[in-house]
Amino acid sequence: MAQLRIGTCSWKYDSWRGLVYSQDQKINYLKEYSQAYDTVEIDQWFRSLRDLNKIILPRKDVVINYKESVTPGFKFTVKLPDSITLTHIHRAENQYIPNNHFLSHDLLEEFVASIKQLHKNLGPLMFQFEYLNKEKIKSQFEFQGLMREFAAKLRNEFQFAIEIRNPDYLNETYFQFLRDNKFGHVFLHGYNMPPVFDVYKKFKDYIKGYTVIRLHGPDRQGIETRAKGEWNKIIDPKDAELKKIVYMVRELLERKIDIYLNVNNYYEGSAPLTIQKIKKLLNEVDYELK
Repeated sequence: MAQLRIGTCSWKYDSWRGLVYSQDQKINYLKEYSQAYDTVEIDQWFRSLRDLNKIILPRKDVVINYKESVTPGFKFTVKLPDSITLTHIHRAENQYIPNNHFLSHDLLEEFVASIKQLHKNLGPLMFQFEYLNKEKIKSQFEFQGLMREFAAKLRNEFQFAIEIRNPDYLNETYFQFLRDNKFGHVFLHGYNMPPVFDVYKKFKDYIKGYTVIRLHGPDRQGIETRAKGEWNKIIDPKDAELKKIVYMVRELLERKIDIYLNVNNYYEGSAPLTIQKIKKLLNEVDYELK
């Protein structure tokens, strides 16, 4: 039976007290979070490349703390370090240096070893790629070729998923490549990508096993300005969109696809309140994707 896990992108927000957290001054955010939700996205290990000679990997004490804070069935989705997914390193204005760690198996193995205490609590490990212009990757064909070679050496014990920021890559060739190489697709809603329900409608037959849906908004800076650091109210409601997303989720479950639905504060202004709306709609909505 397919499973839907709904959680947030990151979790340590003081303004979620009363929504998710207690008023305890010595709060263990993740422990209380895991009593409310069954998954969360870890993005703090993504920004790992600060200079050419030093890669920042997860600290052992932090990993152990995360393991001890959650229930046995809890799952983390993890954004893999950008030291693996960046083709180039930005050193100065309009100056980029090739990243020697790009698609490094050795670095990936070092990373997964650093989080070994979490292995039983891991959902998909996500490769998040920036927008790839032709100076970074010449074509979709080249990207898929590089990833195909990389996939041949990946360990089967982990689930891997790919998030791209190139809308023109989202075609039949790309989804066939994902399926053939056993990558999950990360449906990204926001960042100038097409709506996830439109992408799903076109390519749903290629989605197998599991998928990740990440709900981000179109205007991160604008919603940050309006929220003023208080992520406890809906600022930019997207009820019509949510109905379509919920329909998509219900259809994926009917097709026996496991789903990790990660909601960001930037989507509507408060990820916990958006999740409340999603759960309510899951029990109510009768909506057709059009």
